[in-house]
Amino acid sequence: MPVFFNNEDLVFKLKQPLKTKQWLKAIALKHKKTIGEINYIFCSDEGQLARNQQFLNHNTYTDIITFDYSEKNKISGDVFISIERVTENAKKFDVEFDKELNRVIAHGLLHLCGFKDKTKEQAATMRKKEDEALMIFLRI
Repeated sequence: MPVFFNNEDLVFKLKQPLKTKQWLKAIALKHKKTIGEINYIFCSDEGQLARNQQFLNHNTYTDIITFDYSEKNKISGDVFISIERVTENAKKFDVEFDKELNRVIAHGLLHLCGFKDKTKEQAATMRKKEDEALMIFLRI
């Protein structure tokens, strides 16, 4: 189960990489998926903005962009996470940085599992699945 954590244009070190890998596997299994290869790339707002403009034609900052390379029940992809956006969102929503980061990490995996968040209903389901994933993290 290759899950990798990398940095693109900033220095960031995930606090519990082994636990996070176990957690991601547990989330995938809950949704009847296996993990192929997933690359989490931690980056800056500016790097994320450039990616958002280039690939999605959006001119906005975003905390996460997920590129899905999954095949059937084996999930694979590149998940870019702006550490600056996660930091700002943690302040905005009055939650700890680590909890917000875990929510975003789970969000990316849930996209790879097939969950969407474009409509209100999809977004509500995604939020519920994120909350369930955060509870799994506490049990590992």
